Amino acid sequence: MAFWDRWGRQSAPVDSGRVEPRMAAQSIGGGVLITTAQELEDYLHSGSVTASGAMVSADTAMRVAAVFACTRIRAGVVATMPLDVKRRVNARTREDASDTPLGVLLRRRPNRWQTSSQFRRQLQAHHVLRGNGYAMKITSLFGEKAVTELIPMNPDRTRPRQNNDLTIEYEYTTRDGRRIVLPQSDVFHIASLTLDGYTGVTPITYARETIGLSLSMEQHGASVFKNGARVGTALKHPGKLGIEGLENLKASLDEYRAGGENEGKSLILEEGMEPVKLSMSMEDAQWLDARKMSRTDIAMFMGVPPHMIGDTEKNTSWGTGIESQTQGFLTFTAEDDLTTWEDAIGRDLIGDPRSPLYARFNRAALVRADIKNRTAAYQSALQWGWMNPDEVRALEDMNPREDGRGGEYYDPPNTAGGDKPEKEQSDEPPATA
Repeated sequence: MAFWDRWGRQSAPVDSGRVEPRMAAQSIGGGVLITTAQELEDYLHSGSVTASGAMVSADTAMRVAAVFACTRIRAGVVATMPLDVKRRVNARTREDASDTPLGVLLRRRPNRWQTSSQFRRQLQAHHVLRGNGYAMKITSLFGEKAVTELIPMNPDRTRPRQNNDLTIEYEYTTRDGRRIVLPQSDVFHIASLTLDGYTGVTPITYARETIGLSLSMEQHGASVFKNGARVGTALKHPGKLGIEGLENLKASLDEYRAGGENEGKSLILEEGMEPVKLSMSMEDAQWLDARKMSRTDIAMFMGVPPHMIGDTEKNTSWGTGIESQTQGFLTFTAEDDLTTWEDAIGRDLIGDPRSPLYARFNRAALVRADIKNRTAAYQSALQWGWMNPDEVRALEDMNPREDGRGGEYYDPPNTAGGDKPEKEQSDEPPATA
């Protein structure tokens, strides 16, 4: 049955009208006032109230600078890395297959409105924040059956499940409320760490308390600075203050705390009043240190070295230490993401495990912005004879050498074996004294 037929036979749209403002979703720790349909959707799908009182979902988590930075970095690696489609000719020979329908789909036009980098960046962001990235496969109705488009699916409205026969299907809720069931053959799915074998878990679930604490600290800081960055105090009066005096004092304090031109001026107290400090200062509470600790914890959950999101305070080595941390990110985080994409492409877009086609990210592009390391790698490859000049020029998007000698491989230095110099080939015995 064609996909569009299945789409049209689904249930009637669910009423998605505006939620009444006074609807409240209760939790163990108290109540949450929900005033919009979007707030209700966030709460039911992925939002959860933390011990700090902040509701954390994938969308609210992005308001935390550390979460946004980690997501941007991990999505950017997948989006900007060249994705090659190759064909295995034999056990030792590979050839470019970017002109195949799969190559065009992945490298040029995944759908009618997105570029390849936009599509990969979006699905990778879903993968990082929600644990899963989904895209609906649209196949050609004429000629050879091939995937012609990949339509991103909202992971919050997609529910995978495994049937008794171990097949996977996906229940997807459209924007107008219709629910459709898609077989595994109609979905491109990338999943992170999974505990059940088919659904990826999201770090937002396990880092919810850390992110909620960060959100609460952001709100606390904004409130403090809104009120002039001054701690709470009480005014002690030796006698009894009348109603008119109380109103005048309140107006005077509000004007004083408004900031602007009044910032830095002294407060004049009348009638023998004295200020009494009620709470600890921000330095006493180590508010800034708590924010830094929260940022480091978030980076740990997201698999990104702290220095890549601006947390360089605890890095004492600006040479080898930073480079080692960056290499660790490429080895243990970026490589994990790239391999996940390659395996998902092989399973969902190529399908046949006997197919000669395969997709592979060009890891050499990781040093594309570092000309020193890039040229050193090329020099070593040429010197030891496992690349020729034309292959190096192709990686730099340059044409082959015009003299036709770019396909020659250089002999490695100190090569064992080979012809000996003439003086070493003489059969005469060495002269004796």
